[in-house]
Amino acid sequence: MACISVQCLLLLPTLAILLSVFTSVESSIHIYNRDPFREVGNAYLVSGGSEGVASSRFIPPPRRPFRSKAHDGLSYIRFENITFWRSKAAADQHPTMAYNSGLVQIIIFEAADRDNIGGSPYGGQRSICCTADLAKLEGCKQGEVIRTPSVTDANWPMVLNVNFKGRQLSVQLKKKEVYIKKTGMYNLFFISCDPKLKGMKVSGRTVWKNPDGYLPGRMSPLMKFYAIMTVAYILLTAIWCLQYVRHRQDVLPLQYCITGVIALGLLEMIFWYFDYAYFNNTGARPVGLTSWVVTIGATRRTVSRLLILSISMGYGVVRPTLGGLTTKVLLLGITYFVASILLDITEYVGTINDIAGRARIMLVLPDALLDAFLILWIFTSLSKTLEQLQAKRSSVKLDIYRQFSNALAITVIASVAWIGYEGFPQPAKLKSSSPFLQVYFKTTDPFNERWQGGWIITAFWDILAFGLLCVICNLWAPSQTSQRYAYSDARGEDEDEETESLCKETPQGDIGLIKMDRKESSDSSDVEDDTQEGKRE
Repeated sequence: MACISVQCLLLLPTLAILLSVFTSVESSIHIYNRDPFREVGNAYLVSGGSEGVASSRFIPPPRRPFRSKAHDGLSYIRFENITFWRSKAAADQHPTMAYNSGLVQIIIFEAADRDNIGGSPYGGQRSICCTADLAKLEGCKQGEVIRTPSVTDANWPMVLNVNFKGRQLSVQLKKKEVYIKKTGMYNLFFISCDPKLKGMKVSGRTVWKNPDGYLPGRMSPLMKFYAIMTVAYILLTAIWCLQYVRHRQDVLPLQYCITGVIALGLLEMIFWYFDYAYFNNTGARPVGLTSWVVTIGATRRTVSRLLILSISMGYGVVRPTLGGLTTKVLLLGITYFVASILLDITEYVGTINDIAGRARIMLVLPDALLDAFLILWIFTSLSKTLEQLQAKRSSVKLDIYRQFSNALAITVIASVAWIGYEGFPQPAKLKSSSPFLQVYFKTTDPFNERWQGGWIITAFWDILAFGLLCVICNLWAPSQTSQRYAYSDARGEDEDEETESLCKETPQGDIGLIKMDRKESSDSSDVEDDTQEGKRE
């Protein structure tokens, strides 16, 4: 199996930094570039974004001057240069001096208050805009969005009105900040109930900010998590390199591959931290850096899986090479890399809103199927390797492989249990529990109401991968007896292992005695041969 070269690993940070300087995309700063309104029921709307936002540490006075400082303890949604454009045909339908010739409404609501938007006349299909029947039943104003005040705050859901005047082709909302007083998943929509405004477009941008920066609420804990994981990988790298340098004369090809996986993991954690830190400080996500980090991550996962598969097949222990299986292993690795990087690029590069359920399933499914196939192949190969080691009575290697198989079994059981827990519906009585009890798969939480615990889904898999890597490093660490892992002929293998075991456990003087005993036995045999020859003469 081909391993990652050190030169390529050293080039990756430089290339990523250069790309991130020249290329960036606005993420927490949502951009609208003449986005068209689409018809939904009896309304025309554009989705302006959806993010988890924590409450402000304090609320400024109403006439507070505008601030540009990012970290000021405030949470808000700021509207900048929001402009609505309508067609000339729509504008010509109104008098030149008309005060209100078209209404556009900006709706901001928390996911928990989603039912406070819209209504249903006589229990029929739910409508966003107020109709004549709903005006009589619910007292709403015909031609406007139906809004029911929240139980906790009568000012929410928040509604901002923008009116066209006369025959204006465009109208602009003044710069405005809406402060967030309550932690939640907030949604923003631009809505019009006027059929004459069909085909309208919106441009401008909105800036979403949390108390500690521009990172969306569900991403904020990941920055601290990757800082901790970076420290963990640095410690593992230091310990591994120390052993590597001390016993560099006995390093095996298998240990070269382990070194590559450690290096990729360290780079991935460092790049993820800088990606989130840059995003948090500027509100913009660098496409270059994010592209490189997902590429490194996909490479690390691919190489890790191929390494585990190769170890399970007995590479470097039972067989010197993978033989005819090399092509199949590499083909599987390439396929897995492509599926993994497509999912990661779609999910992370230049995006901030969650991928829709169906779109995500289409990308996750190939990756999950390949993982299932890899697990099956790994355990099938591992079973054959254990049988071969038992047949050869290689006690030292057999013990290592049994520990390895136990670690793999625990990893798979933990993975299956976690996936099952993510997808298991949460009882109502646990809804106010800790974030650890609020995590389950996105398909069971379409409105992202458990966004505060969503980061744990990502963190779990990184922690699990790091734990398994530590087990592999412990079992196949470079040492003066590393050659006991290496492939050797079945003939005389047990004797070699016993000798190596003695050399490892006895002091230097005892090794000399062993050698002396062998020499004395050799000399005695020579004397016996000379005596026999003398007798024959």
